[in-house]
Parts: sequence; structure tokens; C-alpha cells
Amino acid sequence: MSDIVPIKLVCLDLAGTTVGDIAMVERAFAEAIATQGIVPGTGAYARAMVHVHRSRGCPKIDVFRGIFPGNEAQAQAANLTFERSYEGAIERAGLEPMPGVLEVLDKLRGNGIKLALITGFSRTTLGRILGILGWHDKIDLAISPEDAGGRGRPWPDMVLHAVLRLGVDDVRQVAVLGDSESDMLCAKRAGASIVAGVMTGVHSRERLLKGGATHILDSIQDFPGLVLSDDLGTTQVASSAR
Repeated sequence: MSDIVPIKLVCLDLAGTTVGDIAMVERAFAEAIATQGIVPGTGAYARAMVHVHRSRGCPKIDVFRGIFPGNEAQAQAANLTFERSYEGAIERAGLEPMPGVLEVLDKLRGNGIKLALITGFSRTTLGRILGILGWHDKIDLAISPEDAGGRGRPWPDMVLHAVLRLGVDDVRQVAVLGDSESDMLCAKRAGASIVAGVMTGVHSRERLLKGGATHILDSIQDFPGLVLSDDLGTTQVASSAR
């Protein structure tokens, strides 16, 4: 008999997991660092974009602090440009939810599971995203790093903030889905029973497993079957993460 407790809370990432805006995010990063003198075609630009890719899922200001170490003013200026660029892009082009994501949200909530969106975007940008998506009635909570005391992924704070805010009794009742290594680290450190990596975003299967993924999914549409399963034992983990 499985000793896994039922899942009561699901925490979902945004870019690359529930919405497909990876290209817009990349362009906003490129525009932001260009305003600070790091332009395409240079070695500095290539190194900066490698750092951006490796740091996906982390708070955006922390990404820029990694690109401009020891220069908080430059990091803050780049972050401001990023937010303006990205918010302008989504205002013009909108956001495209991943295929089947609305059905997934409805199915999970229909089974009594609370839903939280967690992201590395600022609270202001997150508000713009929610306004465009119109998901306020689809989720129970949306969390940015500022909401959790300033620490975003890979720290566990945002998941634990959701646990406290939504009255979940046990961290083992939590499932997390994301597309980056930092998503997996955050979920693992928070004690979630399901740490699911999805292959629709930025990081490879190997990176997701390195971060602590217990399951690897091809699509968010596979997630309800995992969360609502009566058996989340080692056999299922092994077969889904092969």
C-alpha cells in the first residue's frame, strides 16, 4: 500500500510551464543587457546569455546581479529595462497558454486541489501577466519573490509561502510543476512530494533531474494524471523519469 499523502496544493511555474512566452523573455533579457553596453556579437553578450539560460526561474533581479556583480545600480537599471520590455511585449502580443492548461487548472480545482502560480517575475509584472491571462478565477494564489520576503527560486520560500497562505497541513501534500532546474530545487527544498519537470521549457531532462525532479513530463496535460494518481511510488517515478 502506498504511504503517499493526497496532494492538496499544486504550485505551477509560469513561463515555459503554463504559458509559452520563452522567446519574449529572452528578447527582454537581451534588450536589458544591451542598454548596459553588452551587445550581440560580443563575448560578454554570449556569456551573459548563458548565465540567463542557466538562471531561468530565478528572480530577474538576481539574474542581473549575476551579470553585473558588485554593481547594484547597473543590475537595477537592467532589471527595470527588462520589466518595461517584457510588459510592453505581452501588452502588444498577448500571452499564449500552453495547450490544455485551462482544462488542467479546472480538473485540479474540480478535485479540491488548491492552485498557486509561482514566478521569478516581480509583483508588478506578475500583475500585468494575470491581467492579460484573466486567470484570477482559475487560481487561488499568485506569488512573486517579493511576496515571500524577497527570496525566490531556488530557495523554498515561495512554495512554503503558498503552504502557509492556503492552509495546507503538510508539505508532503504539495506538488510542483516547472521547466527549470531552479523550479526543481525550490520544490525539493520545500519538501514537496511531487517535483515534476516538464519538457516544454528551457532546461533539459538532465538538468531537471539534477535539480531533484521526481517525475519528467512531456506536457502539462500529463500532470493531473500524476497528481490524482492513487500510487506515486517508486515504480511510477522510475518509469516517468527514464
